[in-house]
Amino acid sequence: MSSLPASQDLPQRPLTRDDARTLTLAALGGALEFYDFIIFVFFTKVIGELFFPPDTPEWLRQLQAFGLFAAGYLARPLGGIVMAHFGDRAGRKRMFTLSVFMMSVPTLLIGLLPTYETAGYAAPLALLLLRAVQGAAVGGEVPGAWVFVSEHVPTRRVGLACGTLTAGLTFGILLGSLVATAVNSLLGPEQVNAYGWRAPFLIGGVFGFLAVFLRRWLAETPVFEELRRRKALVRELPLKAVLRGHGGTVVMSMLLTWVLTAGIVVVILMTPTLMQTLHAITATQALVASSVATLSLTFGCVAYGLLADRVGVGPSLGLGCALMLSATYALYLGASSPEALVPLSALAGFCVGVVGVVPTSIVRAFPAAVRFSGLSFSYNMAYAIFGGLTPLVVTLMMKASPLAPAHYVAAVSVMGVGIALHLLRAGRGAALHPATER
Repeated sequence: MSSLPASQDLPQRPLTRDDARTLTLAALGGALEFYDFIIFVFFTKVIGELFFPPDTPEWLRQLQAFGLFAAGYLARPLGGIVMAHFGDRAGRKRMFTLSVFMMSVPTLLIGLLPTYETAGYAAPLALLLLRAVQGAAVGGEVPGAWVFVSEHVPTRRVGLACGTLTAGLTFGILLGSLVATAVNSLLGPEQVNAYGWRAPFLIGGVFGFLAVFLRRWLAETPVFEELRRRKALVRELPLKAVLRGHGGTVVMSMLLTWVLTAGIVVVILMTPTLMQTLHAITATQALVASSVATLSLTFGCVAYGLLADRVGVGPSLGLGCALMLSATYALYLGASSPEALVPLSALAGFCVGVVGVVPTSIVRAFPAAVRFSGLSFSYNMAYAIFGGLTPLVVTLMMKASPLAPAHYVAAVSVMGVGIALHLLRAGRGAALHPATER
C-alpha cells in the first residue's frame, strides 16, 4: 500500500491525547456492547422456562435456550462479512457506530418481550430473531474495533491498541457476570422469573445507546481517509479480493483465532461449570473464581499488547501460548484445593491475555484496502467453527480424561507456538509492518 503522510503515520511519534481518548472510548463502547451480547448466557435457565411451553422436558427446554444463544454465534459471519464490506468501501467509523446501535436495540427489546404464556410460539421466534441481529452486530463490532483503533495509533502502538480494545471486550463479560450476580442476590427466584431477568437487558439497552453517543465523538481513521483521498479504495468486492490474493493469510488468521477461542471458551467460559463437576466446587466458589479470572484477563490483554509493541508479535505469541498451556494445567491439577482455586484462576486468566496479541498480528497481515473484510472473514468464520465445536469436543474428550480441557488448550497452544516460530522465520517477529504498509 502507498505510504501515508509522515505527520499522520510516523511510527515513532508518541501516543497523543486524541489517541488515548480514541482507545478509551472504543474500549468502553466495546465493553458495553459485549455485555449486551453475553448477558443472555447468564439467564439461559430462566429464559428456557419462560419462553417455551411449560410441559417441555427440562433437558429439551435448556437445549432450546442454548440454541437461541448459539443463534447469535451463527449469525456472526454473515453480519461481519456484510458490515466489513461497507467498512472497506464507506468507512470504518460508520460501521463501528452502526454495530453498537444494532446491538443496543435488540437487547432493549429482549427486555420488553412477552413470554410464552402471553404470546405463545411468537415469543421464542421473536427472541430468535433478536439474537440473530445481536450476532450480526457483534460479528461486525469485534473486527471493526480492532481495525479502527489500530489505524488511529502509531505503528509501534498497535499492540497496546488491540490489547486495550480486547481488554474492554473481556471486561464486558465480567460486567455481565456482576450484574447477573447482583440480580440473583437481591431478588428471590420467583422475583427473577417474574420481572428480575428483564433488568439486565433493559440496562444493556441503555448501555448500548450510551455507547452510540460516545462513538459520535470519534473520527474516521487517518488510514481510511488517505485511501479515500488517493482514490485507492478497493473497487471490486473486498471479500473477493481477500480470497483471491490473501488465501494464506486467511488460513493463518483463522488458526490464530483458534488460539483465541481455546483460551476464552475453555479457560474463561467453560471452566467455572467444569470445576463444579470435577472438584465438587460450589457454584458460589466457581463464580468468584470466574470473576477473578476474567478481571485478570483484562489486565493480561493490555500487558501482552505492550509486550508485542516492545519485542514483536512472534516472541509475545510464543511466550504467551507456552504460559497459557502451563497455567491451564496448573489450574486443572491444583483446583481440587479450594484455597488454591482463586489464585490459580487469576494466573490462568492473566496468561490467557495472550489473546490480545492475536488481533495485533491479524490486523497488520492484510493491506489497508481490504483489512476490515480480511480480518472479519477470518475471525468470524474461525470463531463460528472453533467456538461452536470446542464445547462439544472438550465434553467428548472428558469421557477419557478429566484433564481433557487442559489437553485441548495445550494442543492449540502448541500450534500457537508453531505459528510464532513461523512469524519469526518470516521476519515479522521483531516488529509489525512498517509505516509504509499501513
